[in-house]
Amino acid sequence: MRAIKIILRILAGLFAVIIIAIVALMLTFTASELNVARIDVGDLPPASPPAGMSISALPTGSIESKAALAFRGGAWNDIRQFSMTALLVRHPKGNLLIDTGFGKNVDDHVRSLPALLQKTTTYTKDTPVAAQLAGGGMTPGDLAGVILTHAHWDHVSGLDDLGNVPVMVDAAEKGFIDAKTQNTELLNSFNNINYKQYEFEGGPYLGFPSSHDVWGDGSVVIVPAPGHTPGSVVVFVNLPSGTRYAALGDMVWQMEGIELPAEKPWLLRRLIGEDDDQVHKDIAIMRSISKKYPQIHLLPAHDPSAFRMIPVFPQSAN
Repeated sequence: MRAIKIILRILAGLFAVIIIAIVALMLTFTASELNVARIDVGDLPPASPPAGMSISALPTGSIESKAALAFRGGAWNDIRQFSMTALLVRHPKGNLLIDTGFGKNVDDHVRSLPALLQKTTTYTKDTPVAAQLAGGGMTPGDLAGVILTHAHWDHVSGLDDLGNVPVMVDAAEKGFIDAKTQNTELLNSFNNINYKQYEFEGGPYLGFPSSHDVWGDGSVVIVPAPGHTPGSVVVFVNLPSGTRYAALGDMVWQMEGIELPAEKPWLLRRLIGEDDDQVHKDIAIMRSISKKYPQIHLLPAHDPSAFRMIPVFPQSAN
């Protein structure tokens, strides 16, 4: 009897520990406003985009998920579509894609993911970027480069269809890729990627410490925004009309990440390997930009509502 009582006490203790752990984990999904400082982002940087410049959206599919998995405080019964949308920036000096979304081989790409990701990824396919470009009379050879906001699979899947187009990354993200770190498996499986590494040789830009002006006219400016990955970036696109965009990559997954503000749930951040402090700094800067310059339209990579004002290729906005 004594042995049975000891075993029952041990089991009861283990059960209590499990219950406490489950409750603690669920609490990490509850609403918790992120306390970020107001940042002095300075004056609106000048830009002289050429008359022939334009922007188009190229939707390639979506992943279905719950708002609770997108940001702290999201509802479990709020089903969200995580958009996989590339951006085409046409410029007289060279056309650029920002990310690529799903490629034609996305089914194979998903099967190459870790088992947990495969089981939790419910996706819908649209037309891949390469096919959309072809339908509009463009080829990969008409692209000067692809700017990656970061190297995760859902942002690079379409590279598989674009041949030898230069893939533009900063030094930190190139190191992340070369280290063959978790979540770079797909990109590292592609053969003969033509990397074009750039430096942040420019000065501060809207609160970010440095910048890279792609064409030297302020029309496409990349800034370092590490945290989601070591070399994640924000890409500012400034059109001739005066309309401005900021492609945020996966700094946040939905606009609530900036508007509330709210971070991603703890479990998702740990699975990704995010640097929380860096992401918080990036969110603070973007939130301050949004407050001071509401004319800059923020584009979290996976929030379809953010892309609705951008015409779908072959249509475009100047």
